[in-house]
Amino acid sequence: MHKSGLIELEAVIAVARRGSFRAAAVELGMSSTALSHAVAGLEARLGVRLFNRTTRSVSLSAAGEQFVATVAPALSDIHGAMEAVNSHRDTPAGLLRINSSAGAARQILTPIVLEYLRRYPDMRVDLVTEGRMIDIIVDGFDAGIRTVDTVPKDMIAVPFGPPLRFAVVGSPGYFEIHPRPSVPQDLVQHRCIRARLPSGALYRWEFERSGDVVTLDVPGSLTLDEPTLILEAAREGAGLAHLSEWSADADIAAGRLLRVLEDWTPSLPGLCLYYPSRRLLPAGLRAFVDLIHEVGRHF
Repeated sequence: MHKSGLIELEAVIAVARRGSFRAAAVELGMSSTALSHAVAGLEARLGVRLFNRTTRSVSLSAAGEQFVATVAPALSDIHGAMEAVNSHRDTPAGLLRINSSAGAARQILTPIVLEYLRRYPDMRVDLVTEGRMIDIIVDGFDAGIRTVDTVPKDMIAVPFGPPLRFAVVGSPGYFEIHPRPSVPQDLVQHRCIRARLPSGALYRWEFERSGDVVTLDVPGSLTLDEPTLILEAAREGAGLAHLSEWSADADIAAGRLLRVLEDWTPSLPGLCLYYPSRRLLPAGLRAFVDLIHEVGRHF
């Protein structure tokens, strides 16, 4: 009897998790054709269809649900055993998958991720950015990076980096025409670049000074959903922008943007690496956590 390889089981679990052959192929680092053949071959040997396929969707069949429910825990145990052996290596090897916001990824790329790859050349890092919060376990990630206040309570959290602060900025050309606001309420007389959150809601600008909290749905004719676009629009004089201090610092220092309402933008909790509680932390993730402890407070 043919014995199925791990790759076939990995393929089934990945398709079940992603709901897409293409997304599962990207996750496993193989072609869609190879992944489809692996799943079809296993289905042929089992004599049952594990997935219901249409041109628009993929879902588990009843047999597939039973198969995945049984196989997924066993596959997790196999990976745990492999990690246990890997921990005896002088240096870790394998793939580390991290989900992060785009802003956080820009902050950690050079001081942490690239340094990690220099130290551990047998490791590979798959850093995936998206605005919305996801379930890192369901989506097959080893860890996530977000602001401290958004991390799920059931995760192990490793805070790092400086506190997060926002800045309200505008171009010199904009302020040649418009007066600088002195309090948040002045913004209702300005053109502001509005930000749409991953949830689809518009972000309400938040301010605080000496216990006085102000939240505004600012006016503006331009709405964007990506911070780099908001930054570019502010440079071009499209209006005032509310951005993370880190993303605007270079433009402020160069004089391309001018900051206002600085005394109304207090510090907030910074970034955090988080991962699920496990009996055995994978060697690659453990090395990443150690590096964050080492350098995370210095950038």
